[in-house]
Amino acid sequence: MARPIDDRDREQVRRLHAEGKTRNDIAREIGRSPSTVSKIAGALGLTFERGPEVVAATEARRIDLAARRAQLAEQLHTDAERLRAQLWEPCTIGAFGGKDNTWSETRLDRPMFGDQRQILGAAGTAIEKSLKLAPAEGGEDAAQVRSMLGTLGEALTRAADDDTDDRGADGG
Repeated sequence: MARPIDDRDREQVRRLHAEGKTRNDIAREIGRSPSTVSKIAGALGLTFERGPEVVAATEARRIDLAARRAQLAEQLHTDAERLRAQLWEPCTIGAFGGKDNTWSETRLDRPMFGDQRQILGAAGTAIEKSLKLAPAEGGEDAAQVRSMLGTLGEALTRAADDDTDDRGADGG
């Protein structure tokens, strides 16, 4: 059972509080729990609120997080640009196959349509997340970006259909 609060505890809390000590520092120094120190301080009309310090620290944290969000948004835009560039770059695809399960590779002028769709989806996700972190100025928003990506996806679908017609039945 905890020992009762006495006048010595009250005097120590009053003195240490006047010295600018924190609640936890006072608790350690007098061998009491922080909640007991709060109870004693409350009875003495003392508080441990550090209003200006807390406001300043909170504002500094908010500014830091805003800068980090802006940096992450920029990185996501860069990722989207890199992904989009892959849509039209030559690539190599490979797979195991045959009765001996051997690896074979094929060089393509650009990714296959299904891969292009996945690239577009990943780029769209990067842009969408970027815009949630740092909304674009000047009226551009995620809905407009999704609309643009949807239009681009439809154009790719049409191009792939035309390409399939040009390749013939053997697919290549």
